[in-house]
Amino acid sequence: MSVQGHTKHSDQSRTGLLSSRVGLVLLGFLTMAGILLFTEHRAHVLGALLYVPLLLCPLMHLFMHRGHGHGSHQQRDIERAS
Repeated sequence: MSVQGHTKHSDQSRTGLLSSRVGLVLLGFLTMAGILLFTEHRAHVLGALLYVPLLLCPLMHLFMHRGHGHGSHQQRDIERAS
């Protein structure tokens, strides 16, 4: 293999997946599959959405209150010492 043949191969620009025919067909297929899944299972998905806030409450409590305010005791001790 010559050096010129190797450099020609590396100089070619690569096309993105969405600009190729395979990418467009894949995008169309995934779009249709998503629409069909949503329309067929809409009752299940929308029914489960009712429970999402209830399930998020414990997570929000843990992450937003940082575990029942254990960090606030340390802050009060630091303020008293000053």
